[in-house]
Amino acid sequence: MSLLVSFALILGGIVLLLFGGDFLIRGATALARKWNIPSLLIGLTIVAFGTSAPELVV
Repeated sequence: MSLLVSFALILGGIVLLLFGGDFLIRGATALARKWNIPSLLIGLTIVAFGTSAPELVV
């Protein structure tokens, strides 16, 4: 694989990671507001599990 393709894949992965992180935070905040749960509690549980999930699968 050429260096240019590798660089493009890394850059694409970073962009997707940024959008995915933003989507996760917005969704968790909306869920907390809908269920009248403190945002801190959502952050400590759902977001923490979501960020650890890839490591749990491996």
